[in-house]
Parts: sequence; structure tokens; C-alpha cells
Amino acid sequence: ICLSRGWGGLEMYPVRIIPELVRQGWRAYVLTLEGTRLAQALADSKAVEVRSVRSPSRALWQLPALVRWLRRRGIGVVHCHKSSDLRLGALLKCLCPELRLIFTDHMGVTRPKHDPYHRWVYRRVNRVLSISEATLARNRKAFPLPASRITPLYLGVDTARFTPRLEAAERQTLRDDLGIPREAVAIALPGRLTPGKGQQVLLDAFMRLVDAGDRQSHLVLIGGLEAGEGGNSTFIASLRQQVTERGLQDRVTFTGFRRDLARLFEVLDIVCVPSRNEAFGLTVIEAMAAGKAVVGSDSGAIPELIGAGCGRLVDPQDPAAWAATLRELRDAPALREQLGTAARRLANARFTLAKHVTGLRAVYEDIDQPWR
Repeated sequence: ICLSRGWGGLEMYPVRIIPELVRQGWRAYVLTLEGTRLAQALADSKAVEVRSVRSPSRALWQLPALVRWLRRRGIGVVHCHKSSDLRLGALLKCLCPELRLIFTDHMGVTRPKHDPYHRWVYRRVNRVLSISEATLARNRKAFPLPASRITPLYLGVDTARFTPRLEAAERQTLRDDLGIPREAVAIALPGRLTPGKGQQVLLDAFMRLVDAGDRQSHLVLIGGLEAGEGGNSTFIASLRQQVTERGLQDRVTFTGFRRDLARLFEVLDIVCVPSRNEAFGLTVIEAMAAGKAVVGSDSGAIPELIGAGCGRLVDPQDPAAWAATLRELRDAPALREQLGTAARRLANARFTLAKHVTGLRAVYEDIDQPWR
């Protein structure tokens, strides 16, 4: 169940894991909202049956029909990905006690959930999955469940998809299309263009490099420029204005939403993730799988992902420190190669999609009775 109109990591999760679930022998069904990016992304998939509703409230009105749908198809596990969807999940559990109800906290809980309503909801949840140790600690304090029912499960990616495959001429053509000069060091930040993702601190750091005489670096901001693509229009306008005021239009590229991130990584030199409080950091492990030198925030879950010798960690509120780290990596291509090789090795060992789905299956298949 994912009744969200957004399009971020939470909403992309079903699209990423369903093919691997099917490969490992499961049949997947998705309940989502009509007209959303998630519904569109799943529409052509032969591996999944999609049922859409107009709104979360309409789903509640359709509760009897949903129960019949679950039972006709023999669905035994209901997996929610947004906390507000747990209301529907809990009601389905009341009507179908045999269901196993799972909730993945993708965002990281920020306040206690011990009021009567949440106690009623979580009493019906078999297992809460935390996507990092950072969120696990918060979840065990916030949710009205025994610690044993809140377990960690790192996310994963199809690391093979990020293996470089472009020929040299193709890489050069892509760099040209992005406006990256041939001898430039490309510094990039993939992610939604919103204040929390850290584009401002990276732009500030980049401008510090320019002020110090840098003529070599090129900044690439990858992410949708429209609200429907997850972008914050006011924030994006502010970033663009700063770039224009400093005369950096030829040194900063706004790519817009891209579906070819795996290939974009091939033409980048340094990948930055300066988010202030990532619950996990999917972009980090994607860049690692691509063999890139990664600079991440030393906060949230990112320090759990970037192992020693695989990248650099920097204070997400310190542009001067980011500038210093970028300067170090800019001037050391051999170091970038060394960090990228170690990062790819770690991603293939710890953060594969197959490993994540195997862990998810173990949860689906081996759940004890709900807390009473």
C-alpha cells in the first residue's frame, strides 16, 4: 500500500523491489492512488497487479471491496510505506486477522506515537522495519511496540545497473550534452531540489572554490525542476538567481529530472550528498555502486553507509569544509579512483537489491503473532 502523491524514494521503492520479489518467487499487488507517478510507473509491468483509488479516504469507503480483493487473491502480507496508510492497514487487519501487517519507516519518525490512536494502530502491526541504525534508535523510542518488533533492514539497489557501460565517445557526448567542459572535474548532487537535500551548501562551497581561483570544476545539480517532479520552485528560483548573479551559468548545470542516473554517474567525478538528516541515503549507495568518490554529510544515516576508505564525511552546515574537501578530491584523480573502487566493493557486499529483498522475504515469511 502506497497512497502517496509524491515521487521520492518512498514512492519509488515498490518499483525497485517488485521485479526482485518476483524473481525470488513472490507475486506482488499494489494499492495506490489514481494518476500518480507510482501508478504510471507500474501500469505497464506484467509482474504486478495494480489497484488504484481516487484518494486515501475513498480507500476507507471501499474497505469491504478491498477485503474481498485480498481474499480472492490469497494475499497474506500487507506492507505499508507511509505512516498515514497504516490506518487502512490496521482496519484490513481487523477484518482479516490472518494478514501480516508490515510498515517500513522510510522517513524517520520525529515525535512519539504513544497516544491512544497510534497505540490502536501499532497493536495491529506485526513488524516495523527501520532502514538504518539511526532511524532504528528513534523508532524504538517513538513507537508503542516492543523493541523486538522493530528491526533494521538496509535498503539496496541493483548494483549491476550502475556498472559503467558507455564507450569513451558516448561518455564525451553525454558530458557535452550536460555542458561539462572536456577537462573539467564534474561535481554533482543528485536528488530532489529542496532545502533539506543540501544544494545550497554545495553551491556555497562551489562559489568558494571559484573565489579562490578555481577554473577547473563544474557543478551539476540533478533533479526535477517542477513541483510534480519533487522540486521546490521557490528554492530552485533562488539557486538559479544566485548562479546568474555570480555569472556562473556556464559552470553550473541544472539537468532537470533524469531517468538515466546510472549513465550520468559515468561522466561525473565527485558525487556529493550534503543532506542534513537522511533516514538512509539511497543516492549514496547508487554512487558507490557506480564506483564514484562520494562526499556525504556526517549526520543522519550517511555515516553508516560510507565506510573507511570509501569516501569523505563533512558537516552539512559548513560550506568552508565542503570546499576544502572538494578541493582535495579535485586535485587528486588517483585518490578519487581509489575511493571509488573501495566504494563499489562495499556496495556490492552490503547494499544489493537481492540482499535487501532476501531480508524482506525473511520478515514476510517468519512473523510471530501481533503484540497483545
